[in-house]
Amino acid sequence: MNRDAEPTFAPERGEPPALVAEGLNKRYRLGGETIHALRDVDLSVRRGEFVAVMGPSGSGKSTLLHLLGLLESPDEGRISIAGGDTLSLDDDALTDLRRRNLGFLFQNFELLPNLTARENVLLPAEMIGDGAAGRERLARLAEVLAISDRLDHRPDQLSGGQRQRVALARALINDPVVVLADEPTGNLDSHTGREVLALLSRGVRELGWTVVMVTHDPGAAMEAERVVFLRDGSLVGSVDASSGDVRAAIEQALSG
Repeated sequence: MNRDAEPTFAPERGEPPALVAEGLNKRYRLGGETIHALRDVDLSVRRGEFVAVMGPSGSGKSTLLHLLGLLESPDEGRISIAGGDTLSLDDDALTDLRRRNLGFLFQNFELLPNLTARENVLLPAEMIGDGAAGRERLARLAEVLAISDRLDHRPDQLSGGQRQRVALARALINDPVVVLADEPTGNLDSHTGREVLALLSRGVRELGWTVVMVTHDPGAAMEAERVVFLRDGSLVGSVDASSGDVRAAIEQALSG
């Protein structure tokens, strides 16, 4: 990623953060034991920011992503999306907010095998009754993501990189406030993974996407503007891409 390139997107002054988490706690019962998966986690993500979340296995990364994606509720704490508090919303309102304001990008792509790439991408827009606008957005996204000639193919006719580009188009089709990416390069070879990360970086820098990515890969995390570290359910530090030797800072944080 060219850290010296000037961004072409800048959020409007006074705009609320894309996402704010305050005092998140999450516990699970496993047999007779209570597992404290998250402990008093605070996280704020600006619009147009690319944040990576790193930590060892069992650190709480996936739990944090599930809470930020409104797929689970915290035991304590609150989450705001674009300045709107989600604490008081019922299940139907949370589902609607999730469909309209959050995009999801998964390690395993999660594409429906019996649908074409076009149908997979448009499905979230159709679910909120916005199919016409989705079709307009798809034309632009397909060009940006270089999948225009693959839209009528089914997933088993696509390479891994093409599947992840289709999945990214699906995540973006409703123009979400935040894209939540769960190990998006985990099932890709290194070259294809770098291409997907470059697309995410370009989208953040030039098109104003906001991305929160969970990853175990320091190379992937280095594409983000900010890396935050979890250990034993707690946030234990962060590093900005502009801070110098990012890889050394990441390796030190993960080994500490």
